[in-house]
Amino acid sequence: MTIPKKTAVSYKGASDRSHKTLNPLAIIAVVIVICAALTYIIPAGKYDRYVDETTGIELIDPDSFHFIERSPADPLSLFTSLTMGMQNSAEIIFYLLIIGGMFGIVNATNALNVGIAGLLKSIKGKEIVTIPLLMIMFGCGSAFCANFEEYLVFVPIILALCITSGYDSLTAIGIIFMAATAGYGGGMTNAFTVGRAQEIAGLPLYSGFSFRLQIFIFLLGSSIVYVMVRAHMIKKTPKLSLVYDHDRQYNADKHLNLAKVPKLSGRQFITLMLFIAGMVYSVFMVVIKQYYVDELSGIYLAIGIMCGIAGGLSVNKICLSFVKGGAEMLLPCFVIGAVNAAIVLFNGSNVLDTILYLFAHIISIVPGYIRAVMMFLLHDVFNVVVPSGSAQATVTMPLMIPLADASGITRQTAVIAYQLGDALTNVLAPTGGEILAAIAICKIPYSKWVRYLLPLFAIWTVISVFFVIIAVRTHLGPF
Repeated sequence: MTIPKKTAVSYKGASDRSHKTLNPLAIIAVVIVICAALTYIIPAGKYDRYVDETTGIELIDPDSFHFIERSPADPLSLFTSLTMGMQNSAEIIFYLLIIGGMFGIVNATNALNVGIAGLLKSIKGKEIVTIPLLMIMFGCGSAFCANFEEYLVFVPIILALCITSGYDSLTAIGIIFMAATAGYGGGMTNAFTVGRAQEIAGLPLYSGFSFRLQIFIFLLGSSIVYVMVRAHMIKKTPKLSLVYDHDRQYNADKHLNLAKVPKLSGRQFITLMLFIAGMVYSVFMVVIKQYYVDELSGIYLAIGIMCGIAGGLSVNKICLSFVKGGAEMLLPCFVIGAVNAAIVLFNGSNVLDTILYLFAHIISIVPGYIRAVMMFLLHDVFNVVVPSGSAQATVTMPLMIPLADASGITRQTAVIAYQLGDALTNVLAPTGGEILAAIAICKIPYSKWVRYLLPLFAIWTVISVFFVIIAVRTHLGPF
């Protein structure tokens, strides 16, 4: 998000240590090479698949696993997996490009920058209250509507708000995606995780709502406290920020000068209203019509064009601003595509089912409530390999349900273990495309994000284990 030079804050003497940190693409390249090497170590295997006549979902037969001839990744597939990953992620990539283009046009009118500066000036000294309000909004969007990728559109806005408020770029990512993780962990009416898992388990859709609501409150509450405490600490002592030098070097232009906030012109006011109305409309349509990235991309493209016209930009200026904004999203787009290469390699080498078989075997040999906890922990790990919630439910729940039945664990408990395991590593794993895209937008090194996240991740894990044990001890139903 760019601002006029006269309102920018210039930072001098920023450290160049950030140049020594690994680019997100380099991290992903290491992950891809490791995955390729594992295809030579892990035996190839397959489960038989069948289509459930009731739901129409393709499921695995839990008793059909068999080893097959190895087909490890060759040197060429190491590179073709990248192009295939880009193809498999095309809808998200073009979604990001359009988001970038939209912000490029809106930024050219300067309406959003002036609007944010005016808002922050009006609440000066009370900026901390924006954190819980925003996190409740993002958390509820994930818990009820399964929003996650959609939140990438808010990253530039929240980044500018946090930098100007005296916080850091990690706070911006935390506000959005720590709240979203809490929402997925609770997932009261999340169709992609809870809905799919309960459908496979034969449970009433969204049953156990009150229990999941309690999980959501604990996960979101701990997240809000964590982000607020860290934000307050950084505002008081900026050098305590893990990304102090990075923000000074890369995000200085996001800082708005609140001492000289220009008045919104008539055109800028109309532009800002159009932008806000467009955002509200997109959220409304996600809730009511379950719009996803294709529909949202169309809405954001229309918002950008309308804002450009309202802001008085010429046709050429709109086009140039769109291209410039899209160009700023190239790194996040490459990141999104590259993280899917690991999945392409595992699928092409037929080792994914072997990993699943091994996990199921480990779970089967542990006793009692430990089995349910192990379900949660292994789903946490499996989510690194299969970050898609609905895909993970489709391949794991047909195995988890018989294991739960055999050990006296309710099917609802098995679903709870799955949804918690699916949620937490979404923001930790280097295969989490959305979180890597977000930190790329904010120019945050992955290692810094992990250091910021880990204390809260440990708290989330303790909360999750606690609720899984409660579910076992109370025989959480229905069966």
